Amino acid sequence: MAKISPLQFFRQVRQEVKKVTWPTRKEVMQSLVMVIILVAIAATFFFFVDQILGWIVKTVFSLGE
Repeated sequence: MAKISPLQFFRQVRQEVKKVTWPTRKEVMQSLVMVIILVAIAATFFFFVDQILGWIVKTVFSLGE
C-alpha cells in the first residue's frame, strides 16, 4: 500500500464525506423516538424478569430455613 501525505489523506476524507447521504432532522428524530421507546420496553421487561427471579430465589432459600 502506497503511503500518502496527511494533507492528501484529509483531502480524500473530505471528498468521501461529501458523498455521504446524511439523514434529515425528521429521520433522526423518528429514530430517536423509536430507540427511546424500545429501551423503555426492554427496561420494563428486564425489571419484571428480575423481580420474578428475585422472588423465586427468595422462595427457594426460605424453604431451607
